[in-house]
Amino acid sequence: MNNNKDIYQVKLSRQARKDLKKVPRYIAIKLWGWIDAIGHQGLNQIRKIPGFHDESLKGNRTGQRSIRLSKGYRAIYEIHRDGIKFVEIMEINKHEY
Repeated sequence: MNNNKDIYQVKLSRQARKDLKKVPRYIAIKLWGWIDAIGHQGLNQIRKIPGFHDESLKGNRTGQRSIRLSKGYRAIYEIHRDGIKFVEIMEINKHEY
């Protein structure tokens, strides 16, 4: 039996909802696909998918993670484990390379 409890719920912050209205449609579709996959398979399984490039962030974003929605866009999220488990998309922004 596996006691590692996975995360299956995703909550969008107010900022992320606002950002979603501004990004190209294909970016929003990819994010909703990621959210749907979390709900069905759990975060631990989805992190294994190389196309999302799920990675932890450093510097002033320590404690946050990001997924790539395209070469130019990424979603930043935090994991909260205080009672209800969910992933919150903190912001979606044009990523500078």
